[in-house]
Amino acid sequence: MIKGFTRFLQSPGEHLKSLFGTQDAPAGGPVLRIIPREEHPVSRQLLSDSALKVLYRLHNAGFEAFLVGGCIRDALLGRQPKDFDVATDATPEEIRDLFRNSRLIGRRFRIVHVRFGREVIEVTTFRGKPGEDHGQHIAHQSDDGMLLRDNVWGSIEEDALRRDFTINALYYNIADFSIHDFADGVRDIESRTLRLIGDPATRYREDPVRMLRAVRFAAKLDFELDGTTEAPLEELAPQLLQVPPARLFDETLKLFMSGHGVATYHLLRDYGLFPMLFPETAEAFEELPWAEAVIEQALASTDQRVQRDRPVTPAFLFAALLWGPVQLHQRAHEADGMPPIPALQAASQRVVSRQLQHISIPKRFSLPMRDIWDLQQRLPKRRGKRAFQTREHPRFRAAYDFLLLREAAGEIEPGLGEWWNAFQNADEHEQRRLLGKVDVDPAGSPGPRKRRRRRRRKPQNAPSDS
Repeated sequence: MIKGFTRFLQSPGEHLKSLFGTQDAPAGGPVLRIIPREEHPVSRQLLSDSALKVLYRLHNAGFEAFLVGGCIRDALLGRQPKDFDVATDATPEEIRDLFRNSRLIGRRFRIVHVRFGREVIEVTTFRGKPGEDHGQHIAHQSDDGMLLRDNVWGSIEEDALRRDFTINALYYNIADFSIHDFADGVRDIESRTLRLIGDPATRYREDPVRMLRAVRFAAKLDFELDGTTEAPLEELAPQLLQVPPARLFDETLKLFMSGHGVATYHLLRDYGLFPMLFPETAEAFEELPWAEAVIEQALASTDQRVQRDRPVTPAFLFAALLWGPVQLHQRAHEADGMPPIPALQAASQRVVSRQLQHISIPKRFSLPMRDIWDLQQRLPKRRGKRAFQTREHPRFRAAYDFLLLREAAGEIEPGLGEWWNAFQNADEHEQRRLLGKVDVDPAGSPGPRKRRRRRRRKPQNAPSDS
């Protein structure tokens, strides 16, 4: 199978001749290439049972049913497909009638989620080109060209041209197990090229998130951006400011928590996209030489955990992404005479409030993130029972890992992380010995131990001043 697919990639012209005969494809329309089952490596054994159930039920009901997008792309690249999206000519209402375990979601783009336990299969209706006869409740664009609503149904050919990248416009037909390639996506897979379908500037304005998707796919797949796809990125980066913060939160998780965060981050910086997501962080780079290193260390750690199938939390990553501006604001508050702990709390509140205008961080992540920051001031204070109390804090482990990042990035001198590592793993006798070696004042800086001054208690029977 793979050999046959390789032959197709090497000489697609012969296959096109057999598919289209001597006639050319329609002028202005997509050039369809149909790759028969024996010439591609996509097997039903690679596909989700749930996705196959959806495909067969649609097909048996008389509808067209195709797997589309990333699952086909990944299968052709020799990767294990994970996300399975289905495209069909059935309307959302018809899809919902076929599946009791489904629900309609979205207003901007109406789609159907079919749920099988914890697995969700996303089913979309073929989209067409909006016309003047479509009302704003069906199709609507802003003055800048951004699609605010897009629910015009069309044919599979129209749907292919509405997709973002050529490598995502590949359709697996459940009727005969062939692959339909409308945009030369197979050839771009062979050359490892990421190319937008249509005029890039227009497509980015329609949906600015496509700029983030371009960077994410390039990093994840190790593809090169086509020149025309790459050219408008820096100029159009401010278009991301129009995207709702809640949507950008979801996109940020995909950018940084898919196992290729470091490479993605560097591309975001190269194309001027990062300041649109984290403006205060980008400004902090100019004043804090270690701020970027903290982020790179956090992303590298996250990549390693993802590759080992270990859990990761957005709270830790956002703590690293926003730590630089938090420190700048804390220093400013302390310079105005505010004590360190209130200064940190005020700085945290200010940074989070401003960041929510760009990326909406749910409280289930922002609250643990602030705990990680607060614990950075408690970790140096280890006298008496403080070390034991800090170790029992629910966020201690995340705060300890964050401390190690700060040391590795050069923000603080190494040593404190090593002490806490020894303290965690020590028995009671060794813990007492470690506590005895602590020779820091309550603020955490080296110095002699301060003795508390005891107040003299007034005798109970002493005569009153009156």
